[in-house]
Amino acid sequence: MGQLEYNTDLFDPQTITALLSDFELLLTRIVAEPDSHLSDFVEALAAAERERAEAERKRVAEESFKKFKGFKAKTVRVPREELVVSSSLTSGASLPLVLKPNAENLDLPLWAERNREMLQEQLVRHGAILFRDFELDPARDFGRLAHAVCSDLFHENGEHPRLALGDGVYTPVFYPPEQLLLWHNENSFNHHWPARIWFGCVQPATRGGETPIADSRKVYALIDKDIRRRFSERGVMYVRNYGEGLGLDWQTVFQTNDRREVEHRCRKARMEIEWKDGGRARTRCVRPAAVRHPQTGESSWFNQAQHWHVSCLDEATRESIEAVFSEEDYPRHCYFGDGTPIDDSMMAEVLEAYRQTEVVFAWQAGDILMVDNVLTAHARRPFEGRRELLVAMGDMRSFDEVETA
Repeated sequence: MGQLEYNTDLFDPQTITALLSDFELLLTRIVAEPDSHLSDFVEALAAAERERAEAERKRVAEESFKKFKGFKAKTVRVPREELVVSSSLTSGASLPLVLKPNAENLDLPLWAERNREMLQEQLVRHGAILFRDFELDPARDFGRLAHAVCSDLFHENGEHPRLALGDGVYTPVFYPPEQLLLWHNENSFNHHWPARIWFGCVQPATRGGETPIADSRKVYALIDKDIRRRFSERGVMYVRNYGEGLGLDWQTVFQTNDRREVEHRCRKARMEIEWKDGGRARTRCVRPAAVRHPQTGESSWFNQAQHWHVSCLDEATRESIEAVFSEEDYPRHCYFGDGTPIDDSMMAEVLEAYRQTEVVFAWQAGDILMVDNVLTAHARRPFEGRRELLVAMGDMRSFDEVETA
């Protein structure tokens, strides 16, 4: 017997009930298969979550249909194809495509489900879609919209310090509000990554807090051809040290104390791990720097070198790290895939390409941004005041499924 206490401002009873159901399922599987790895049970939990999401989707659809049957027929002047109208955020800009309602009381998730193919086509064309001015309850409708477009949402919270709100919805990764979070394609340093990302604005910051987005195709085109060739031919090696006194230790990152389990997961993720003295560890992995979009074949800059290379840190942080650690023990750093250094000037050119292509807009309460993760990188500007966003990711892919550029 036991009980679970939770913050009712963050979670609803249905989410807690689902959490307890997953816990019971996990315990049942552990008792039945005590010699298995924890990672072997992840798919069972994900399947249970998908079943719940599908049941909820059907329930909402049935309720909507019941309401529909109760309506009296009346003439609707707005044609179906004009229930939603499109525009550009600024004159001549293709990123993002802005969609707004052209009819009252429009159920956006239901409309999106019926127009999924069109939305996918527009997303691939523009790289991002901003849904604005719809009458939405973010807590209820954000997850519904993400599921309407993508039935396979990412449910693993992993190492990142954020809250799982249920049904594949999370809070953003914590990052100090006074700092700029540089442009990146989500999880592009991992072997697996989401092809689709959704951001939903519950409460915009008092000042700042914008989410700049950049067309990864334009970033690729702007980078000097020689630099681009060197990155494309060699890839990027990401090196991470755990337990050096800065950042998370490997037990927290991998959520286990079992070294065999860590080694097993590293092999699956195409990652090398080296055990060091004092309970420390170092991982290395090599990933592409650019890929071709799986649908259009367009070349996109797709990596996180600017998040790992020490030259991209603010001056004070870089000086502190270089004063305390030798280069091989930096908490994070990156090199070309063959282990040779990436010159600071090359990273400066990459950052400049992002600056030239980024599009910035101020969040409005109720905004939802849908992003193609290969075509569009995102960032976050410093902010003041309370800022509440929701995040969902889905359509998981791996580098085995795309061609390098």
